[in-house]
Amino acid sequence: MQQIFLQNYIVSDDKNLLQIDKVHGLLKEAYWCKGIAKSTFQLAIDGSLCFGVYGDKDQVAFARVVTDGATFAWLCDVIVDEKLRSKGIAKNLMKFIMIHPRLQGLRRFCLVTSTAHQLYQKYKFKVIETPQNWMEIRDSEIYLREGSI
Repeated sequence: MQQIFLQNYIVSDDKNLLQIDKVHGLLKEAYWCKGIAKSTFQLAIDGSLCFGVYGDKDQVAFARVVTDGATFAWLCDVIVDEKLRSKGIAKNLMKFIMIHPRLQGLRRFCLVTSTAHQLYQKYKFKVIETPQNWMEIRDSEIYLREGSI
């Protein structure tokens, strides 16, 4: 487990510190996973490297990385409590993620964003040069339908 102190916050990859209800509450309202069931979110946590930012014992930000730890990583679910945005929390979270030992030497590190290009560009992310090579199966409404996991 890795942990650092930045400003008035602790940034950690310790899953035991995650405040699942708080993070789920933030993410189920986010545009990219609106309506996600708590059980689905828990499965995502179980299969990912997770990061939390904590201030005064309250979780204020979250991110997770899906990775094989050797060649590929996918950064996702980056979120900061709306009341605390624009205070450098996302930057500190990203600094911690980018130096994490399990995320070094990767051939490809990806993410998808529609609103935060400027943040991620500071950490060497750039628009995909060959989008025609990428393919996906996408079901944007899956969490909003009845019967989702």
